[in-house]
Amino acid sequence: MDEVGRGAFAGPVSVGIAVVDLQDQDLLDGVRDSKLLKAEDRERLEPLVRGWAVASAVGHASAAEIDSLGIIAALRLAGNRAWSDLLAAGTRPDVVLLDGSHDWLSLPAQVSLFDTDAEDQPGVTACDAPVHTRVKADMSCLSVAAASVLAKVARDRMMIELHGEFPGFAWKENKGYGTSAHREALRSAGPSSHHRSSWNLL
Repeated sequence: MDEVGRGAFAGPVSVGIAVVDLQDQDLLDGVRDSKLLKAEDRERLEPLVRGWAVASAVGHASAAEIDSLGIIAALRLAGNRAWSDLLAAGTRPDVVLLDGSHDWLSLPAQVSLFDTDAEDQPGVTACDAPVHTRVKADMSCLSVAAASVLAKVARDRMMIELHGEFPGFAWKENKGYGTSAHREALRSAGPSSHHRSSWNLL
């Protein structure tokens, strides 16, 4: 699993899953951390990744959900939406490898009475597989790099679609990240309904 959009000013946070069978693996040329690939290469590789993986899915949590839940719980929600899609399609992975040093996918040991979490969302099943983390897994593990490509392509497509609704923010180019042009548009027009209004955007 890997996430994209965590540091963006606008749009969802997205989590990709690429499932592999450790007993039957093939290499997939050209796949690496999505941040190291050009957009056209990610688009070319995305259907190849889907064909290579035993199963795959991408889950999203909206800007409003990020504002409501906080970024870590929103990551968990997006990841568990992707997990639920796998289960619905008949695949239940035995173990999850997350990029990074923090397990944001598993439910916390003690959930606050005031938290809304994956288990409270209709149609969302919390991941119950063991979760392992690895720093820079998207650089060293093909399945995590594949998941990052899936998540990045899916999220970029969403931001390009939203660009048509709010062209002044140039989401077609910046994908919701805090470029100087995006910041200037925020100063001029104020935030849209797809901005993370709980964040200090300026």
